Amino acid sequence: MEIEANEMLNASVEKLSAAASLLERMVEWMEQREADATGDVQKIVAEVERGVSSEREQELERRLAQAEQQIAELRAQESKVAPARKTLPAMTAQLLAKQGITSVESMEAGALDAALTGLSLEQRIAVKSQLLRSGILG
Repeated sequence: MEIEANEMLNASVEKLSAAASLLERMVEWMEQREADATGDVQKIVAEVERGVSSEREQELERRLAQAEQQIAELRAQESKVAPARKTLPAMTAQLLAKQGITSVESMEAGALDAALTGLSLEQRIAVKSQLLRSGILG
């Protein structure tokens, strides 16, 4: 009986050893698979991040260069364009003429106020707002 118990024990130990060996190989295989998958995922993420950011950066750099070029062109055009003509509406010119003002470009704000004292408050506001809109008074 002891012999049979030893043989059964040896058989059980062999089976357990085989199972342990199989489990060890399975763990190694799973670790390798996980490492491969993690490496692949990291490579994919790096490629996507690099690709997306560089494409976006290139697009932004291209748009910035276009905007800077357009600004430079507009500045060049602005320097070539003659200054805007400063004109007043006929009614404002008539009100100023009635007050004895023929040229507003050389007049100072204090002198303009003194010349407009004969007008009503609404008329003074209207004349000054027209002068501001036309760019004569700044």
